Amino acid sequence: MGETGPERWRVTVDRGVCIGSGLCAGTAPERFRLDTARQSHPVAPETEPTDAVLAAAESCPVEAIVITTAESGETVFPPEE
Repeated sequence: MGETGPERWRVTVDRGVCIGSGLCAGTAPERFRLDTARQSHPVAPETEPTDAVLAAAESCPVEAIVITTAESGETVFPPEE
C-alpha cells in the first residue's frame, strides 16, 4: 500500500465531550458503538473514508467525533474555524 494506497481516516471520540446521544451509532451503526456507560467509540480506529462516517461526525450535537487522515494527520472534521 504505502503512499499509493487509498486514503484512510483515523476516527476518535472525545469521551469527555460525548453525551451519549447515539446519533453516530444510529447514522453509522457499522462504525460506532455505545458502551455500557452510553459513551460512543469507533468500532475500528481507522476506516476507509465514507459518507456514513462523515455524516455521523456531523450529526454529533457536541462535535465529540474527530476525523483526521491517518497518513498526514490533517483534520477532516470538524472543519477549522
